[in-house]
Amino acid sequence: MPKKLTLNVDETIIEKAKTYAHQTGRSLSSLVENYLRDLVAREQPNSLIDEKISRLSGKIKLPEDFNEAEALRSFLEEKHLK
Repeated sequence: MPKKLTLNVDETIIEKAKTYAHQTGRSLSSLVENYLRDLVAREQPNSLIDEKISRLSGKIKLPEDFNEAEALRSFLEEKHLK
């Protein structure tokens, strides 16, 4: 059941997010909800994550200097702010 939430966010981010929401035919509320849903889903217990990673092991070759945190940050910025 939806519940009202008040947030304090930088005005520039709000305007960019509203524009993105309009361009993609979604509401700002749905963008925030989906972001939070994704964030919470990533907080799974390590055993489940380790199992998923072990199944993928050897399937993808990443550069030695690959930065997972930076890749995730870039992906989320691209997904939610542009």
